[in-house]
Amino acid sequence: MSKIKTAFENGKAFIAFITCGDPDLETTKEAVIAAVKGGADLIELGIPFSDPTAEGPVIQGANLRALNGGITTDKIFEFVKDLRKSVSVPMVFMTYANVVYSYDSEKFIKICSEIGMDGLILPDLPFEEKEEFEDTCNKYDIDLVSLIAPTSEKRISMIAREAKGFIYVVSSLGVTGTRSSITTDLDSIVKVIRENTDIPCAIGFGISTPEQAAKMSNISDGAIVGSAIIKLLEKHGKNAPKYIEDYVHEMKAAM
Repeated sequence: MSKIKTAFENGKAFIAFITCGDPDLETTKEAVIAAVKGGADLIELGIPFSDPTAEGPVIQGANLRALNGGITTDKIFEFVKDLRKSVSVPMVFMTYANVVYSYDSEKFIKICSEIGMDGLILPDLPFEEKEEFEDTCNKYDIDLVSLIAPTSEKRISMIAREAKGFIYVVSSLGVTGTRSSITTDLDSIVKVIRENTDIPCAIGFGISTPEQAAKMSNISDGAIVGSAIIKLLEKHGKNAPKYIEDYVHEMKAAM
C-alpha cells in the first residue's frame, strides 16, 4: 500500500512544500519539523534546479539561494536520511526530470527508496513520457505523482486512472505563487478524477490564506502550499521555523 495514502486518512490533508537548502539544510530540517508540528500531513521537498520552469519568482528565488549556497542532490540525500530520524509523515521529492535524468534515473530512484522517500513529482514530465521513470519507480516502490492541470481536459480521466499516491491538481495556469483568487472551475476537474479513481487529490498553486485552504479542501482531499511558506523563510531566515509552525497550524485549522 502506498504510504502517501496515510496522509489523507485524518480528514483533509495539508501538504507543505519546502525547498531544500534555503537558506541552509539545518534550517530546512527545522522548517520541516515545524510544519509537521503545525499539522502538515505530507511534506514535499524541493530539489533545487537552475531552470525551474513551473515555479514563480518566490520559489525560483529559493532555488537560486540554495544553489548559491552549494546544495547538491547528494547533500539532500544525506539530509533526508538524517531527517527521517525525526519525521515520520510521508515525504515526496519535487524536482525536474533533468535533475533525475542527469543523476541517473535508476540510481536516483533507488536512493529515494533507501532513504525513506515515498514519492516523486516531476512537473515537467509529460504524461505521455512517464514510462521512462514510472517502471523504475514501481520497481523501488516510489509513487510517481501525476499532475492534472486545467488544460488537461480530455486527458484528465486517463491520467487519473493511472495515478499513484495522490493527484496534484494544478489550480490555475501559469507558475506557482500566491494568488488573490483562484477562478478555475476545479469542481468539474475533481468530479472527473473521482469518477476514474479513488486515489486522493490535492490542489496546489496559488493557495496562501486559510480561506483559500478551506475552499480548496472543500472541493478536494487537501491543499498544497509552497510559496507562502518560502516567503516566511525568505523573510525570517533561520528564525522562520516558529512562524512556519504557526502558519501551518492556522491553515490546517481552517481546513
